[in-house]
Amino acid sequence: MSHLTSYIMGKWVQGEGEGRKIYHALTNETLYTVTTEGLPLADSLEYGRKVGGETLSALTFQQRGQMLKSLAKYLLEHKAHLYAISAQTGATKADSWVDIEGGIATLFSYSGLANRELPDDTIWPEDEMIPLSKQGQFIGRHILTSRRGVALHINAFNFPCWGMLEKLAPTWLAGMPAIIKPATASAQVTQAMVKLMVESGLVPEGAIQLVCGGVGNMFDYLDFEDVVTFTGSAATGQKLKSHPTIIAKSVPFTMEADSLNCAVLGNDVHPEQPEFALFIKEVVREMTAKAGQKCTAIRRVIVPKNQLENVKQALLKRLSSTTMGDPAVEGVRMGALINLEQRQDVQDKVDYLRQNGCEVLCGGQFNQLDIMGGDPKNGAFYPPTLLYCAEPFKHHAVHETEAFGPVATLMCYDNDDIQQAVQLAILGGGSLAGTLVTADPQVAQSVIRMSARAHGRMLILNEASALESTGHGSPLPLLVHGGPGRAGGGEELGGLRAVKHYMQRTAIQGSPSMLTSITKQWVRGADTVTDVVHPFRKHFEDLVIGDTLLTARRTVTEADITHFACLSGDHFYVHVDKIGAAQSLFGERIAHGYFVVSAAAGLFVDAGVGPVIANYGMENLRFIEPVKIGDTIQVRLTCKKKIKKRKNLLKIHQMAWLNGMCKSLIRTTLWWRYTVF
Repeated sequence: MSHLTSYIMGKWVQGEGEGRKIYHALTNETLYTVTTEGLPLADSLEYGRKVGGETLSALTFQQRGQMLKSLAKYLLEHKAHLYAISAQTGATKADSWVDIEGGIATLFSYSGLANRELPDDTIWPEDEMIPLSKQGQFIGRHILTSRRGVALHINAFNFPCWGMLEKLAPTWLAGMPAIIKPATASAQVTQAMVKLMVESGLVPEGAIQLVCGGVGNMFDYLDFEDVVTFTGSAATGQKLKSHPTIIAKSVPFTMEADSLNCAVLGNDVHPEQPEFALFIKEVVREMTAKAGQKCTAIRRVIVPKNQLENVKQALLKRLSSTTMGDPAVEGVRMGALINLEQRQDVQDKVDYLRQNGCEVLCGGQFNQLDIMGGDPKNGAFYPPTLLYCAEPFKHHAVHETEAFGPVATLMCYDNDDIQQAVQLAILGGGSLAGTLVTADPQVAQSVIRMSARAHGRMLILNEASALESTGHGSPLPLLVHGGPGRAGGGEELGGLRAVKHYMQRTAIQGSPSMLTSITKQWVRGADTVTDVVHPFRKHFEDLVIGDTLLTARRTVTEADITHFACLSGDHFYVHVDKIGAAQSLFGERIAHGYFVVSAAAGLFVDAGVGPVIANYGMENLRFIEPVKIGDTIQVRLTCKKKIKKRKNLLKIHQMAWLNGMCKSLIRTTLWWRYTVF
């Protein structure tokens, strides 16, 4: 038996005293002891702020994104070591795959977001310029800057790798260091991954620290620029959220708690339909994956009354074929719970539900098990357990009590009253995830519109979506993970939404030139730079923000419109029908919007061979005023911002503000991206 060390202030350190024990899920053998007694936990906060925070916040978003990608590649190369340790928690290989490689995939996902959407800067202008005055010399804009604090991540035992990485990715991308506090029961898996991170040399010193054991008095030393995230039980989360320091200093606190998630079978589905089989498969998968130890697992199975017996028999048949035991044994599909303490907790909750309106249809006891290659006495095995609540509107325990294991409760609603199904779903008091299985778009419309308010995420499953669906319980990096009420009221992931949680949003006000200088992005009304050298003659490093080209003019003719109509095939009446156009709100024929764009391109390009090679798209293109026969247009092309990509990618610079000039100024905002060497 060894002591599980923590990584604090750049060193692996061991706490004092005996501490808590970590057990092997399959044998109950003591593996490690864990304690933080005597460790300088308060000092670790300041170390993270000064050492890790200074380094990370000085990196640009592009550099942080590249760090995430490099680290993800390194972890993938060393994943076999992590799988071996994960097996100690009772996880099957499929369970560990979700935890280990699913977590690493989150790093890749956030690296991609940074590469595609974030600036090559330490400041993130969140929106466009907001005019605040008539003359345009007093404007506003929101910017996001890195907090100079530490993100304290307190994680649950069920996903020791993914639970850490799904928080670390947006934290580091925001330029903030992190202190990881894993749940003790599976802390050895988290520690193994952190060791790999440290050994890789890819993570700046102080960017990550690991506390294996209790947090001690760390909460007393939190400051207003710090952030706390918590995943675990609602009771523990509420206790931490109400800590005096959290309240006094308004420390941001995000909680993701276990919830009584539901799966609803639409009243349009019958056993002969493919959706019926999908429903059964999804429920059983969510009951048995990770032995039911998932915050998103299906706990309440809601079906129409006329399908109750069919669903019951189908679930019992499929559950009876679930093989349980040592995941190393061929054919085992479900492993053990994390430890005997958790097994007893699940048993206590099942017993409580039995006493409060539920009956056991299968499972319900851990003392009589058929185990493949495992010890049913010393291993933390618990059978797949299906309960039935005949009166779910009367017995509220089923909507309030969660057995955090392979346990779900079947209940029904009146056949023709889909609103009853919605009421049962909402009785859960707020859920992380819900699933609706239906083949009828009208059923989907009714259920989702009525119940979305009580769920953080909802899956609508039918034959079409099932082909590519990731399933009920799979949080995705680009979608929010969290939920209202019992689920904690917080949000994680959701793409760049998660990054913003670790940054400070500030509204800045001033002149266009001042805001351009601060954000390094040109805005309308700011100073420009006119050069005799055409922008297409310049390399990336030669361009400066505000570089501007004012082109020659071009008058639009009737022949232009006619020729463009023939070339494009766009013979819309306001372009080609003189009588029809006269009766329109324009009063006469107008040029095609895309002709104006094409003509504009002809005005601002430099035809010769040079560093610019391609335009790969336009954003925010709007046709806000008509261009008529005889109108004259002119283009103003200004370098709005520059983003330097990795050396092995083509460098990109972005140019904007193509202004068409006619009798009255027509401003059509375009984003032009040009690839240069």
